[in-house]
Amino acid sequence: MASESEGYIGKFLKKADEAVQEGVKKADAVLAEAVEVGAISAKEAAKTGRKLSEKALREESKMQKKAEKVLNDKLRKLKGGGSRDSMRDLELIEKLGELKDKGVITEREFQSKKKKILDQI
Repeated sequence: MASESEGYIGKFLKKADEAVQEGVKKADAVLAEAVEVGAISAKEAAKTGRKLSEKALREESKMQKKAEKVLNDKLRKLKGGGSRDSMRDLELIEKLGELKDKGVITEREFQSKKKKILDQI
């Protein structure tokens, strides 16, 4: 079970990292455009880009810590309680994930159902 929970955490962290990287790419593109039109120098753009990258890394770290805490708290409740309802909820989330992977339900439907289940825990 631990490896499954680590897998879920890993997936969420990977998505967070991808979002941060996408933001950095967009910022770099804006800076490159500013250099092209002469709004700022290449040196200023590089300096600003480094600052933005550092900020993105700090934000990524904060998001990872927050995500890990939230997921670990939820998993601890599921495991610690050991109640049949908690275990059924976890199994239900896993089954919903399988349905999503097979294309039976959408990502939005999966997230909505999962949130409702986790909010009840």
